[in-house]
Amino acid sequence: MSSELMDALVVLEKEKGISREVLIEAIEAALVSAYKRNFNQAQNVRVDMNLETGTMRVFARKEVVDEVFDSRLEISMDEARNINPSYEPGDMVELEVTPKEFGRIAAQTAKQVVTQRVREAERGIIYSEFVDREDDIMTGIVQRQDPRFIYVSLGKIEALLPQSEQMSNETYKPHDRIKVYLTKVEKTTKGPQIFVSRTHPGLLKRLFEVEVPEIYDGTVEIKSVAREAGDRSKISVATDYDEVDPVGACVGPKGARVQAIVDELKGEKIDIVEWSSDPVEFVGNALSPSKVLDVIVNEEDKATTVIVPDYQLSLAIGKRGQNARLAAKLTGWKIDIKSETDAREAGIYPREDVFDFEEEEMDESFDLVDEEIE
Repeated sequence: MSSELMDALVVLEKEKGISREVLIEAIEAALVSAYKRNFNQAQNVRVDMNLETGTMRVFARKEVVDEVFDSRLEISMDEARNINPSYEPGDMVELEVTPKEFGRIAAQTAKQVVTQRVREAERGIIYSEFVDREDDIMTGIVQRQDPRFIYVSLGKIEALLPQSEQMSNETYKPHDRIKVYLTKVEKTTKGPQIFVSRTHPGLLKRLFEVEVPEIYDGTVEIKSVAREAGDRSKISVATDYDEVDPVGACVGPKGARVQAIVDELKGEKIDIVEWSSDPVEFVGNALSPSKVLDVIVNEEDKATTVIVPDYQLSLAIGKRGQNARLAAKLTGWKIDIKSETDAREAGIYPREDVFDFEEEEMDESFDLVDEEIE
């Protein structure tokens, strides 16, 4: 083997992070295959490579027998004892059978194997790097698009953004920088394939982790996320520290933190509410920015009936039922909203000893909805 090939192996080891031993083993296996194919030899040879001198030798392993039926696999007792008098029937003898033209064949085969192994190793490295980043966000650059996917460059590889994971309020142009959420990393015969999303609720959660230090360090926890991508989202937050306002921490000074996320999501409205283990309080908070008078809980059916002032009914329901729908997703409770007048007529309001929403300070929300149901 030429010194140039050995030097190339050293360079590959440094640049690609591929172990030289792995490449050497692959080359040896490939040379054995090449020898068998080109010289019509049986499956009993091995290649010995000297890494210091760059030389190669081929050895055939033959069994010592009294009568030879296949000279490629067997050697007679007399021939074996000419090599070493101590050989007995059943012993294995190694004979050097390196052909004169083996260098040229070896060079061609080695080149093919090294190229293939480098490609496979690079794919393996990329897969290992990205499989650990599932459910995380990365910044990518839009490269191109077709009817099914937008192709986003993540540096070493292009990720696929399916049409179903694209936000309806966005247009994607080549060279646009966007943040994407890694939903799945698959290992395929053509290398790793990465799928990303702009609509996944996890994207919103990760963006808050980036923008809000209190969430990143665990002081404030995101309990749940409900999202209708490109239009409106709600998140619930909580903290174990009495001196920390979880909603205020997410909103930031003059709304700066949440505004950065809104800008990244191209104007998607975001409501931030305080989580509570009490479903009465939590459901009331989740319907923010509407005012809630009472929440009647049905534990068995995991359902609630929410009473709101007459003038707040459309706000509580939201445009096309969006506010109520998101609140239900956020809390995990079914929500039936009734106006104060209807509740009084039904005899379910007012009740005694209920949570007083009027005296509680309303949760902060970055975006106030003033649209009524069309």
